[in-house]
Amino acid sequence: MSNTKTIALADDHILLRDGLAGLVTKLGYEVLFQADNGQDLMNKVAEGAIPDLVLMDINMPIKDGYETTSWLKKYYPDVKVLALSMYDDEHAIIRMLRSGARGYILKDSEPSELRAALEAILHKGFHYSDMVTGKLLHSIHQMDEEEGSASPLQGLNPREEEFLKYASTEMTYKEIADRMNLSPRTIDGYRDSLFEKLGLKSRVGLVLFAIKHGIVRI
Repeated sequence: MSNTKTIALADDHILLRDGLAGLVTKLGYEVLFQADNGQDLMNKVAEGAIPDLVLMDINMPIKDGYETTSWLKKYYPDVKVLALSMYDDEHAIIRMLRSGARGYILKDSEPSELRAALEAILHKGFHYSDMVTGKLLHSIHQMDEEEGSASPLQGLNPREEEFLKYASTEMTYKEIADRMNLSPRTIDGYRDSLFEKLGLKSRVGLVLFAIKHGIVRI
C-alpha cells in the first residue's frame, strides 16, 4: 500500500489548475482529484474521495473557499487545507485561517515555497510564510489599538505560558507534550483551558494571542 500523500485541487480556472496538478505530481504527491468549485469538492469528498490535503482557491462559484474550508473543518477535520490565492490582503488571510486553513500562499509563489508549505502542513500541521506573518502582525497591532492596554496575562500560570510558546512553533501537540514532560491528555487540557480563558477557538488564535502579548516574538 502506497504511503504517498494525496492532494485535491479546488480552483475554477482549469488551465491554472492543470498546471498546478502537474507541479504537485512532480513534487512527489498523488493528485486524488480536481474540483471546479467548492460544491464540487464537497460532493467528491462526501462520496469517499478523501485527500490528505486540499489546495483551496478562495474565489470560486457556487461555494467559495471560506465556506468549503469551514465545511471540511466541521465534517472532515483530518483533511488539511492550504489556501492558494491571487490576493495578499489581510482580511482574506485572517478569514481563511479562521475558517480552518493551515496555511496561505499566493498563486505566483515559487515551486519551492509550495513544496515547503505542503511539507510543513502535512508533517507539522501548519505553515506560516513571511507574508502571512506580516499580515497577522498588522492585524494584531490593530487589535491593540481597538482594545486598549488591558491584558489577560494575569490569568495565566507559568506552565500555560510555556505551552503557548511551544504552540506558536511548528511542533505538534504530541511533540509539545514530550518537550514539557507531560502526557498528551494534559497538553489537551492546557489547550482547552486556554481556549476557555481567552475566548479562543483555534491554534491560530493562540498564536495571535502569544504574539500580541509578547509571549513569543517574530
